[in-house]
Amino acid sequence: MIYCRRCLYPSNHPYGMVFDDHGVCMGCRIHEEKDSLNWHTRFEKLKEIIHRNTQRMGGKGFDCIVPVTGGGDSYFTLHVVKNILGMNPLVVHYNSHFNTDVGIRNLANLHTVFDCDQVTSTISPVLMKKVTRQTLKKFGSMYWQVLAGNSTFPVQMAVKFKIPLIIWGVHGWSEQTGMFSHLDEVEMTERCRKEHALMGYSAEDLLDLKSDLTHRDLQHWVYPSDHEIEHVGVRGIYLNNYLRWDSKTQHELMIKLYGYETALQQRTFNNYEDVHCAHSAGLHDYLKYLRYGYSKVHDHATREIRLKRISREQGIDLVKRYQDIYPDDINIFLEWLEMDEAQFWSHADQWRDPSIWSNTTSGWIMLDSIANSVSDSLVEKARLDVSGDHDFIYTGSQEPELKDSKYILMGRGYVDKYNFGAIETIPMGGNLLPREWKKEEIDLGPGYEVL
Repeated sequence: MIYCRRCLYPSNHPYGMVFDDHGVCMGCRIHEEKDSLNWHTRFEKLKEIIHRNTQRMGGKGFDCIVPVTGGGDSYFTLHVVKNILGMNPLVVHYNSHFNTDVGIRNLANLHTVFDCDQVTSTISPVLMKKVTRQTLKKFGSMYWQVLAGNSTFPVQMAVKFKIPLIIWGVHGWSEQTGMFSHLDEVEMTERCRKEHALMGYSAEDLLDLKSDLTHRDLQHWVYPSDHEIEHVGVRGIYLNNYLRWDSKTQHELMIKLYGYETALQQRTFNNYEDVHCAHSAGLHDYLKYLRYGYSKVHDHATREIRLKRISREQGIDLVKRYQDIYPDDINIFLEWLEMDEAQFWSHADQWRDPSIWSNTTSGWIMLDSIANSVSDSLVEKARLDVSGDHDFIYTGSQEPELKDSKYILMGRGYVDKYNFGAIETIPMGGNLLPREWKKEEIDLGPGYEVL
């Protein structure tokens, strides 16, 4: 395996990886643009796009869509769109079902502090499980529905409400592997979504003779047709092409301005991202590690290396610390999916990269790792000067241990002291009285907690 001489990315990166004559990947080279581009000029170009869009909308209704998960990047995007650019966004949220209580609180807080209208897609639990079983069996992914929903539902709403502009946060594929320059001003397309976000599988690809899914079932994840998109004129732009993207700094601004909550993550040092999801930095990340031999801690450490906050050696130490941690959220997922562990691993293990893993009589062993990529002359030539703070803030959220928890399907849409887990489960006195329910009236099946 070939590894970048500056960061931690391997040559088998699923988005594709190209190295120059110095052994440095294109992700690192494109990242250098962040320190050379005139970001004032770039932001003025964004304002020109917004101005043309505003003129087209004529002050009627919503002038853009902002997709959100409740994560810090959602906060930052809304902060720029509403409080800096002065737009009137429709907030669009896809409910992945894998919600944590800190995620529910962050999403409720986002509604409150930004005061935006929101539309949410919450799909039936039975259908969500059927789709997840199929993607796990067909191509080893427990997370396809999350990625498909996050990238499809906002476009469906743009077509439905005739809103021509979607403002996304970061183009992650360029951020990681340098797929495009910032100057290319790449936009969201169905091809980008399928080939990169969805591992090459569209909703229609889930239909086969062994599946009990139907075309009707999959409409939630079907991208609008070219005709529908052209009729409205939908385009999706990425903020990171117009302002210098630094996720850590941006999250810390959102913590300071709006009280964004952070949470400790299982398999990475980054307390800021994906804290709304029970599995993103847990079981889902572990499957990514088994598939490619790298994981979120590689992503996060690589970003900090490129932003000159840690050295390559510090990044490798972080990888060694986190990459082999076995996810303790597997039990909640298996309970929800109603699948035993042996069946789960029979689906997952077949997707391991044979250049990284070998199945021996004593079990799976790792053949190669970034830990084996020792310093050499190319590493020294590619090295960046390290400066800046690389500590991540932990706000002390009351996130429970996932192995003893359940998903939260939906939570309250506003913030006060009685929000879930904020102070006490049942308020004493006042007008907020607990509702009495019979369990059978609201039983969503295994894996859910009802608030």
